[in-house]
Amino acid sequence: MTDATGLGEQVLKRAARHEQRFNTLFEEYFDTLSTGLDMPPFSRFTPECLRLLRDLSLRGGKRMRVVLLHEAARLTTTEPVDGLDAAALSIELLQTHGLVHDDLIDNSPTRRGGPSTYYAYRDRFPRHPQVALGLTVLAGDLALALSLQVLLDADLPVAVRQAMVEVQTRAAADTFMGQIADLERDFTTPDEDVLHGVADYKSARYSLLAPLQLGLLAAGEQPAPFDAELRRYARLVGICGQMRDDYLDLFGDATTMGKPTGTDIRDGRRSYTVDALLRAADGSERALVEAALGDAGITPETVAVIREIGERRGVPARMRAAMRRHAEQAAAEAVGWRSRWRADAVAFFEQLPRWSIARTR
Repeated sequence: MTDATGLGEQVLKRAARHEQRFNTLFEEYFDTLSTGLDMPPFSRFTPECLRLLRDLSLRGGKRMRVVLLHEAARLTTTEPVDGLDAAALSIELLQTHGLVHDDLIDNSPTRRGGPSTYYAYRDRFPRHPQVALGLTVLAGDLALALSLQVLLDADLPVAVRQAMVEVQTRAAADTFMGQIADLERDFTTPDEDVLHGVADYKSARYSLLAPLQLGLLAAGEQPAPFDAELRRYARLVGICGQMRDDYLDLFGDATTMGKPTGTDIRDGRRSYTVDALLRAADGSERALVEAALGDAGITPETVAVIREIGERRGVPARMRAAMRRHAEQAAAEAVGWRSRWRADAVAFFEQLPRWSIARTR
């Protein structure tokens, strides 16, 4: 866990333990995976696919979804909870699926400091691009199937297993529809409702709502009676996180983030930042931004000019204000949980939205 301003020292230590323990669990899962799969004995590509999924899955990430899962269980109990390991594996395997397909959609050569699955296959089959593409799709599909299988194999009551599988299946479907809407957004001039909807479907539902629901289910709490408020909370935090990502993409510090700024502009993404720029700019400035959108060859100097336009027009301040507003709405939603669930556990969810807009990368 990094950049966790406001979450508190005890929570940070607990989150670090969750992360460390899960990384060991994930490694053990992949070490034994091949013995539990009925793989074609003659296939060489299948073990290679599993190796690539293992490499990507173990390569990093803050495991924030795993932390959310455990903190959701703590809303009702501090006792050990069966089912959290299976739920955590399912969450992160679904994330692996998303990363594989995201990198294919975005034609990204790297992920988490290493080659993306797509580019690994491109290097493996330089004369067969369709094979590389097909194997990448199938690798992502296999990760999705494994994310559901790990729940079906969990040593839990049938009703709990079924409820968890339903949560993950809905989360996956919502994410796919969010990805479709995300691609569609870049062919339109999206309004705020569209941007919020993409953030909700594409990331909030599987990264926030699903871990909340799975953690409660594992702890013996039925989330259905609280569905509306959990969805409101997840949506608001998801919007905060996406706004912050989009903000940092242009107004962040490239050194701190470890990557160049302006990626969304080069890729032609109609992000929160791009929308705010286009709304604030005058005619010539708007034309410059529009001309840069989708131009993979724009220079760092052009990105700097666009950034300066945004700063001159007050875009960073307005975006920070919008992030704070949504973060406080999400925190207020969590405050309402105090009468029902453990106060110290609720405090984590009150602080989480504020952390999401305070991070620097």
